[in-house]
Amino acid sequence: MSILNVEKLSHGFGDRAIFEDVSFRLLKGEHIGLVGANGEGKSTFMNIITGKLQPDEGKIEWAKRVRVGYLDQHAVLEKGMTIRDVLKSAFQYLFDMEAEMNALFAKMGEASPEELEALLEETGTMQDLLTHNDFYLINAKVEEIARGLGLTDIGLDRDVHDLSGGQRTKVLLAKLLLEKPDILLLDEPTNFLDVQHIEWLIRYLQEYENAFILISHDIPFLNSVINLIYHMENRELTRYVGNYDDFLRIYEMKKQQLEAAFKRQQQEIAELKDFVARNKARVATRNMAMSRQKKLDKMEVIELAAEKPKPSFKFKEARTAGRVIFETKELVIGFSGDPLSKALNLKMERGQKIAIVGANGIGKTTLLRSILGEIAPVSGHVELGDYLHIGYFEQEIKTANANTCLDEIWNEFPHMTQYEVRAALAKCGLTTKHIESKVDVLSGGEKAKVRLCKLINRESNVLVLDEPTNHLDVDAKEELKRALKEYRGSILLISHEPEFYEDIVTNVWNGETWTTKVL
Repeated sequence: MSILNVEKLSHGFGDRAIFEDVSFRLLKGEHIGLVGANGEGKSTFMNIITGKLQPDEGKIEWAKRVRVGYLDQHAVLEKGMTIRDVLKSAFQYLFDMEAEMNALFAKMGEASPEELEALLEETGTMQDLLTHNDFYLINAKVEEIARGLGLTDIGLDRDVHDLSGGQRTKVLLAKLLLEKPDILLLDEPTNFLDVQHIEWLIRYLQEYENAFILISHDIPFLNSVINLIYHMENRELTRYVGNYDDFLRIYEMKKQQLEAAFKRQQQEIAELKDFVARNKARVATRNMAMSRQKKLDKMEVIELAAEKPKPSFKFKEARTAGRVIFETKELVIGFSGDPLSKALNLKMERGQKIAIVGANGIGKTTLLRSILGEIAPVSGHVELGDYLHIGYFEQEIKTANANTCLDEIWNEFPHMTQYEVRAALAKCGLTTKHIESKVDVLSGGEKAKVRLCKLINRESNVLVLDEPTNHLDVDAKEELKRALKEYRGSILLISHEPEFYEDIVTNVWNGETWTTKVL
């Protein structure tokens, strides 16, 4: 049964077309991976089918009474609500039904025999619905999902306002899974999840009986949970059966076949044009020349898609730093007197490449910012080494930004010419259209590439990176990994992706050993 029909969808931003004449059909029980390079329109597609964006052209048709669940990382969580309150709100429709049923019970005392019979019938139906939807097991269900995503470790009675970005995402994801909609729409759900909770989500989605559409650049995760791939490229949407590895194999094969057919056709066109040019003036051969011209005119010319610029990262290196990069003395991190860690005595020396790992909310980002002097510690202090040139990559910058990408880099490096700015952005995998677009309209991955552009063009001998792979597509992630392995300076990075950092780092610091949070 078709849950969703999309017909002849077209959409763009200004003169930049995202989709042209895209059609799509979602069937019950399909587990779909929506893949494509940064900026191809994956999140835009999600926003269109959920009604957040109106397409320029096309028709979107949902089946009747379909419940859609969308993981929206920008949803508002009200101050004063506990995690338990938010999770229970997934069953609000059942609580409303219970309240309505209790109101009907209250009426029964004053009802006539006929009215009483009707009320009993109505309350009986409601009671069956409540039982069928496991209303009386809500607390157990909430506990089960919360445990799977590590929310019980944080404490279900914790105010949602006090949560970190990653913890907040977990709460929204847990609420969504409890709602058990007919279709789940998940946009990068693993961005803020740690390894054990990604494993739990994999098991959950493998057993999920309803349909879901998943956007992710985490290939092992994708391969584990999907059975269909929809690939977005050059304003088109192409369907492939199987997992991501199956898609890559077929995609490469189709690409090679198309290139071979293109070469053959170009040769044929050249030969036909040559024959026409040599023979159209001669009476004896004019008819033959005209027939070949007709063939040329009718020919459907194969067009190869324009090659997307592949990112190329090379970090500019400053003079060598002193032997010690930083040393912490009895450092306790936290906010407004609320400690997040034990007293820390950490030391980083020149040439070390360190990954900080551990669950969300234990203070990994707070530690980085305390070392950099952006946040005052609760107690203790940090001693920075000599001759440090630090490059800092923040996790995500939430502030509105009306600059174009061109202006954004130019403001940072005013000595550059326009040509040099454009070349620097192109090296990070951005096209001319992206370069001239405002930063606000870019996808998460494209914004990350703009921030990386600033980082690689500034001389450094220490890189401090907070979740640098979030939102990045496969090519950009691989290139970043290569550039970091090549970098001769020191690296301090936070990551939840072992397959990314394991080949780069010399040391791993597990934040769970020093956190004061109950885990």
